[in-house]
Amino acid sequence: MWEPVEAIETDGGCPSRPFPAAAVDDILRDVVGSYLREQPYEPARCRDMAKDIAEVIKARVKDLVIPRYKIVVVTYIGQLNEQSMQIGSRCLWDPASDTFSSYVFKNTSLFALANVYAVYFE
Repeated sequence: MWEPVEAIETDGGCPSRPFPAAAVDDILRDVVGSYLREQPYEPARCRDMAKDIAEVIKARVKDLVIPRYKIVVVTYIGQLNEQSMQIGSRCLWDPASDTFSSYVFKNTSLFALANVYAVYFE
């Protein structure tokens, strides 16, 4: 017995609804700020917090129920000590459907960068 399959409408492989980048930006600001606002830099603690922050961000973004997007969250925490740092990333990307949100945080002793990559899954 065959049953009809409901088709998901897309526009040439693009999502029918745009990724809510503003909502994800708010999540990044809220989570990173609440975890690190008064936190001094301690290497072991910051390593664990980077993992925790990434997991919380990913869970909150998934709570937005954005269909057909794969979510990747990457966080960095480092000591703020008169140095510079450059971070780059590369991946296969479709600019018509894939996107990202990013947030940089600094307090008196540390900096943090949180990136959310949203890759549309056709």
